[in-house]
Amino acid sequence: MVRGEGARPVGPGSAAMPLPVPGCPRLGPALGLLLLLLLLLGPARPISFQLPGKARKCLREEIHRDTLVTGEYEIGVPPGAASGPSANLKITDSAGHILYSKEDATKGKFAFTTEDYDMFEACFESKLPVGTGRMPDQLVILDMKHGVEAKNYEEIAKVEKLKPLEVELRRLEDLSESIVNDFAYMKKREEEMRDTNESTNIRVLYFSIFSMFCLIGLATWQVFYLRRFFKAKKLIE
Repeated sequence: MVRGEGARPVGPGSAAMPLPVPGCPRLGPALGLLLLLLLLLGPARPISFQLPGKARKCLREEIHRDTLVTGEYEIGVPPGAASGPSANLKITDSAGHILYSKEDATKGKFAFTTEDYDMFEACFESKLPVGTGRMPDQLVILDMKHGVEAKNYEEIAKVEKLKPLEVELRRLEDLSESIVNDFAYMKKREEEMRDTNESTNIRVLYFSIFSMFCLIGLATWQVFYLRRFFKAKKLIE
């Protein structure tokens, strides 16, 4: 058996227990959650893809209602070319309402606020000039943000004269509210799906009972019909 300063006795059949080291505080649940939120606040990376000539590519995303959406886009010139084919940008919702439209787009920004939870679509369409041959693909870079990511906290800090720590707390508060809203929406969708399943099960049950009574009625009618037929042929009494 070994004894030392700050150590517990360890003998046969006993397991060694880790001891807290002086000067090294343990991370509590609140601090762990704070670190997780800070990780979630990392900058979002833009999306880049190649746009061939006379082609159309669209990106879709579901966004909640009353959400600010901002974005920046840039359509690069094909390598080895002085200028590339013109491209059009159009952002619409599932009903076809145009939220942003730009012809001969090369570089710019857009912003809008959603009115309802919907699927939004951003489409880039390349327009190859008439009389030109095959041209290299264009590089399209799209950086779309919504919710907490779309807010400019630097401007908020200037307007409200907030300190850096207060700005981070405001950012964490908005992020926490966004997460709570997402969970509330998922709970609502789960309740709607459960109600739909229950109503579907009830309808299936009623239809099964109706089908069973129809089969019983059809079988009864068939028995009486065959009985009359056999009596008419004097096959049975």
